[in-house]
Amino acid sequence: AAAADADFYRDRGHDAIPSRGPLAALTVAGTIGGWERAREIAGQWGGRLPLPRLLEDARRHARDGVAVTPSQEALTRAKLPELADVPGFADAFLLDGQVPREGQVLHQPALADTLERLGAAGLDDFYRGELATALAEDLARAGSPVTRDDLAAYQARVVEPLSTRLRTATLYNQPPPTQGMASLMILGLFDRLGVTEAEGFEHIHGLVEATKQAFLVRDRHCTDPAYMDVDPADFLTDADLAQRAARIDPATALPWPQPALPGDTIWMGCIDREGRSASFIQSIYWEFGSGVVLPATGVLWQNRGISFSLDDNAPQALKPGRKPFHTLNPAMARFDDGRTMVYGTMGGEGQPQTQAAVFSRYGLFNQPLQQAVTAPRWLLGRTWGEESTSLKLEARFEAELVGKLRDAGHQVEVLDQDFSDTMGHAGAVVRHPDGVIEGASDPRSDGLVATL
Repeated sequence: AAAADADFYRDRGHDAIPSRGPLAALTVAGTIGGWERAREIAGQWGGRLPLPRLLEDARRHARDGVAVTPSQEALTRAKLPELADVPGFADAFLLDGQVPREGQVLHQPALADTLERLGAAGLDDFYRGELATALAEDLARAGSPVTRDDLAAYQARVVEPLSTRLRTATLYNQPPPTQGMASLMILGLFDRLGVTEAEGFEHIHGLVEATKQAFLVRDRHCTDPAYMDVDPADFLTDADLAQRAARIDPATALPWPQPALPGDTIWMGCIDREGRSASFIQSIYWEFGSGVVLPATGVLWQNRGISFSLDDNAPQALKPGRKPFHTLNPAMARFDDGRTMVYGTMGGEGQPQTQAAVFSRYGLFNQPLQQAVTAPRWLLGRTWGEESTSLKLEARFEAELVGKLRDAGHQVEVLDQDFSDTMGHAGAVVRHPDGVIEGASDPRSDGLVATL
């Protein structure tokens, strides 16, 4: 927002951006504009479905209701103390003032009206039409700095992906302000370590140490591209990756932690019978975002802007018009044998790590796709809902491997769950050269694989 600067918050008695409530709603919601650009591309491919039909199922679910999932019940209960008094949250996400139970039906009629309006008036209405006016009026009443002018100034962009070459495939991911650069670096570094077997010490240690090297670069350089003084592609060259891979000790862990950021996200991937692929991430940052639900439209506003700092000298210093750092990094791979793979996960800090685990198992060590997603995972640092910065392992790892990691200097924390939300909710879809399509979903999530 143009009004969002350090003085805006200091004048209101804050030395940091609040994580919930109207002051956490300080950036424009971009996904609707992204949908419009995607539709333009689909039209060039021969896409024929009209916009009202594309939005119809979502509108119907909002109107008729959806069954509350285990995750929604648990997270509503866990986050209610910090969200109960946020404008609009209770009316939208509680039932008769209580946390909805699994299986109860949640209706969102105002959101259904908004989806119907978008279908009739077009997606641009969200930024420059009647919907934009309604959004801006409710944001102003709540106390958010986002205005109608901010909405009108937004444009989604089509960008060139970053890429890196592995021994079996070329990988693609998003450029800054996302952390896609780090996701590619992790696998590019690991591929140069010469590890030959999955699931052992060399595999886990190698990926964790590659993560550290990639995060050091990410945390120093990755921000709004307008504020970067380096080309992110320079970190994905053979020479740079080889130099950084040489810094990885095959037997000893680099001291850690480094600062980390929390996040909340979902990943979706799709491949059609003609091989056209999409790897997509949608995020409102934290669970329930800012918590602010705008009454006229039923829109829940994200809190991605809380990743900014009020310190003018910080790498992510808050500036009007600046793009926030994003954990989002939907991934894609093209294999030399003709396979196409889209894959990704939610989980903030853990996203590139989970992607590295899934891709290395499937793409480098030839594990079955579902096994690559289901197998025990790890996470270095903080992620959604977690404060510690240790190397977290699911309980299914063998004690001998855990001991080797500790002996190498890793600060290991074994979780008490075999399948933990901490490790993200991953998924993948692969199209083979003969047209066969396979998919994998995460037993840690409410997600699934479907064919249509």
